[in-house]
Amino acid sequence: MSHVAPHRPVLPNLRDLGNVPIPPPHPASSSSSSPSSSRLQTRAGLLYRAAAPSTSAVPSLLALSIEHVFDLRSEVEIDRQGGHFLAEIYTSAPPALLRHHVPVFLLIDYTPQAVAIRYLDYAAADTIAGFVSAYRGILRAGAERAFAPVLRHLAQENPSPCLVYCTAGKDRTGLLAAIVLALCGVDDETIAWEYGLSEEGLAPLKPAMIMELLATQSAVADESGAIRMLSSRPESMLATLQIIREEYGGVEEYVRTHCKLSQDDIEQIRTNFIVEVPPPTEDGDGAGVPYLNGNGGDSKHDMNGNGDSGNDRKSDSDGNSVAVTSRPSSES
Repeated sequence: MSHVAPHRPVLPNLRDLGNVPIPPPHPASSSSSSPSSSRLQTRAGLLYRAAAPSTSAVPSLLALSIEHVFDLRSEVEIDRQGGHFLAEIYTSAPPALLRHHVPVFLLIDYTPQAVAIRYLDYAAADTIAGFVSAYRGILRAGAERAFAPVLRHLAQENPSPCLVYCTAGKDRTGLLAAIVLALCGVDDETIAWEYGLSEEGLAPLKPAMIMELLATQSAVADESGAIRMLSSRPESMLATLQIIREEYGGVEEYVRTHCKLSQDDIEQIRTNFIVEVPPPTEDGDGAGVPYLNGNGGDSKHDMNGNGDSGNDRKSDSDGNSVAVTSRPSSES
């Protein structure tokens, strides 16, 4: 029986990694003119993350001024999800839209045994331990082949806007996002909060994704396992960041030693991605993370799922709404 892929929004689980606050002490290479009192955050409009786009994504990508897309998926996933997307997006789009296929996993990583191990990790009853185990594998496999090309793009002088994605846009993409944010001095709790936004970003797709997992993956025994596999609990990212410190000596050392970037590259990423901003207004309006509602809706939610935050928003060419979700202060 043939399997029909579930309907996907044009740009599911999309968000901008800009406007994320960076607490003091700030990285020495940041552009702050007064490190003791300045307020820094990540630059908006430079690095986007998402799940795999649909075939109608080109206008949305161009509307966001994205010029490079980095696809972390394997050839197996691309074939399974419909490789026609790749031909359409890069032949119909202007030459400025360039695709880079930088898979975390190769064909050898898709033996039945290897896939079963990864799926069993993600679906494990001990969610945090299972995700940490799976993320260890991503950190080992993806350093030079997948993560380094994205980091080198960001380390250019005046890098152009780019999109990074995998199938769901939460695990491989989430780890890469965490690495970039950590390099820029974002604290663990904020990185984990940003990672957790995929719970909302994937919500419209989850019912169909759960059905697909149960129908096609024997390692996912029941619905509760599928739900765990599709989760993005901040605790899983917090534990992974701790593992990176314990096993690699920290994110910066991981990037130097395993992604093979130089210290100058790392400093250039910080120069490109860290910006100084005015202090918060009296009403407490602060930095936030823009993300795209893949269904084109108007809802805006804070971290706790509450209603309209009153922040700015923008739209792509299809009318999809990019909302700003404000991160709660440490007192909340």
